[in-house]
Amino acid sequence: MKKDLLIILLLISNQILFAQTDTASITPKKRLYEHNFQAGFTLNQSSFSDNWKGGGANSLAYGWFLNYTAKRKTTNWDFNHDLQMQLGFQQNVGSDNKEIRRKNADRLFYDYKVGYIINKHWNIFASLNFLSQFRNGFDYKTPSALDAAKDSLISKFLSPAYITTSIGAEYKPLDYIWMRFGIGTLRQTIVRDQGLSNAQLYGLEKPGDHLRNQFVLQYIFNFDKDLVKNVNFKARYMVNYDYFKSGKPNAFVHIFNANLTLKATKYISTNFQVNIIKDYDQDKDIQWSQILSLGMLLSLSSK
Repeated sequence: MKKDLLIILLLISNQILFAQTDTASITPKKRLYEHNFQAGFTLNQSSFSDNWKGGGANSLAYGWFLNYTAKRKTTNWDFNHDLQMQLGFQQNVGSDNKEIRRKNADRLFYDYKVGYIINKHWNIFASLNFLSQFRNGFDYKTPSALDAAKDSLISKFLSPAYITTSIGAEYKPLDYIWMRFGIGTLRQTIVRDQGLSNAQLYGLEKPGDHLRNQFVLQYIFNFDKDLVKNVNFKARYMVNYDYFKSGKPNAFVHIFNANLTLKATKYISTNFQVNIIKDYDQDKDIQWSQILSLGMLLSLSSK
């Protein structure tokens, strides 16, 4: 019996040693890309009783966002994908007790870049950039319930949309800072909606056009860094200069986006966002938006 038990123990030990040796000889497959994914849902709510003497209106603000980046770097090449999606609404109860649902955030953005590495800080790049929105946008004329007869449509999906292809040089002084100098950049403005096209909005050359082409010089500055633990700050500034509009008020287009994220816990975060646009073809004055939200956050990353 003891002899049989000894043989069994030897066989088990041999299998364990073989399994450990075999596992150790397997090298984990290296991922081609470094992935970072963030998705979240925001919700802000307030309600009051009918006899609340402090005054106020019942309101509900909600939305979702998704950010995804994929990066890959080899000896000679640098690849980068950047996807940003956001959509939010605010719902109030007006003086006529009707619910008012209006959009307060809307963004669809994608950027792809491939760069040929020259040295530690410089590469030659080619990029493709897309910018639009998901839902219709209105110029609200009424303070209470939405009235389609008075609230005019001013934007929608692919009206406008901006497609920018660029080649040039990219400079990376630090891991969290990069700059692009797009000396050869084609900026295309798409307006698919016939009504907006007939109104000759967004710099269209004549009524009924659906596409506008611009040859521009483009500069982009990008900052993305964790300032301290659980606090991330992202900022992106872009300016386009139309080679053929020199001296005219619509020669330059400036776009600035900043986002500050504070993670209270693993799944709860506060987000503060600022957007500033100076585009004469959209409006002669500066446009800006500011959003402060608290919500759930899911973050995943792999290297």
